[in-house]
Amino acid sequence: MPSPKQYDIRDPSLAEAGRLRIEWASREMPVVKLIRERFAAEKPLKGIRISACLHITTETANLALTLKEGGANIILCASNPLSTQDDAAAALVEYGIPVNAIKGEDEETYYKHIDTALDNKPQLTVDDGADLVTTLHTQRSDLISDVIGGTEETTTGVIRLRSLERAGGLRYPIIAVNDAQTKYLFDNRYGTGQSTIDGITRATNILWAGKKVVICGYGWCGHGIALRAKGLGSQVIVTEVEPVRALEAVMDSYQVMPLIEAARLGDIFITTTGDKNVIDSAHLKVMKNGAILANSGHFNVEINIPALESLAHSKRRIRPFVDEYILNDGRHLYLLGEGRLVNLAAAEGHPASVMDMSFANQALCLEYMVKNRGSLETKVYPVPEEIDKQVARLKLNSMGIDIDSLTPEQKKYLTSWKEGT
Repeated sequence: MPSPKQYDIRDPSLAEAGRLRIEWASREMPVVKLIRERFAAEKPLKGIRISACLHITTETANLALTLKEGGANIILCASNPLSTQDDAAAALVEYGIPVNAIKGEDEETYYKHIDTALDNKPQLTVDDGADLVTTLHTQRSDLISDVIGGTEETTTGVIRLRSLERAGGLRYPIIAVNDAQTKYLFDNRYGTGQSTIDGITRATNILWAGKKVVICGYGWCGHGIALRAKGLGSQVIVTEVEPVRALEAVMDSYQVMPLIEAARLGDIFITTTGDKNVIDSAHLKVMKNGAILANSGHFNVEINIPALESLAHSKRRIRPFVDEYILNDGRHLYLLGEGRLVNLAAAEGHPASVMDMSFANQALCLEYMVKNRGSLETKVYPVPEEIDKQVARLKLNSMGIDIDSLTPEQKKYLTSWKEGT
């Protein structure tokens, strides 16, 4: 990994650039803006200490400013070594929000920053991938007695936390923000779809039309990436391990086959499963010369990078975020963003409009945690339905869209077992 890009948080030009981009993102985040205005008046988080491990982007900045307006004492660290936008971080520091993150930080620095964020002795945690919660449970457990609850932003983190709960190790309640309909149906599908294509395009400047694009995993993120790649003229191949999702991909007009077969055909490979070694040595050995490998899952484990290293006799950085591996048999394979989240490593992440709903859920769920402190069991909760629907209504209102309401007769019909056709 390259050395971290050092920046001076006192540099007024960097902070000013960040402030302008945060302001630009705010234009597309009307729901968060409404919540911020209410939080500023009501101070529902007054005096609450929050440690947040998130991608440090302009959209995250708008969430952090909202929580600060609500009275919170918040500190931030990055949830991925390559996802930090340094200008946004510098601007947040000027707004009085401590940020421990540098784009390109090494692994040691990454975990040191998480540890520093935990020095805030959090009463609420906000996580994206569960690294902060895991560190809190394993290395800083002396702080847990102060914790009211937390939220988790992404699929990978929810999987880890539910596993921790099943093992009996979870020690405070957490709301799975990722599982809100106003999150995964929009952020995961439309956000990941657009930003993944954006990241790969920025890194490579490829033409998508005519390319064979292999998408590993057909969850909501895979749905979105496939939709966007198809729209740009690509021939989309989906690989899956779940039969229902595979069948859905077939019905959505995509080719479906085992990855070992797709490996021989693909020009571009995109992993989005949340699992390890999805693209493994056997697949790498049969790929075409010039194949491009990208990951849109949370951790850099979906592509077996050690296996790729072992198959190569040399490696060079041929473009920013593009590493060329020259294999022993003469083939060239290209890994984007060091196998990390390509949409954040090589681009700006999800558009602000979808993050508006995701971060509205975060803010409202944190408020819910404070209001219900002491009454929640130690488990992973879904987002309360009333919060999910409130976010949808606010988003529709911000778009100038009205919808119908049920009449009393219709409500009665839907709740009565006596009435038939």
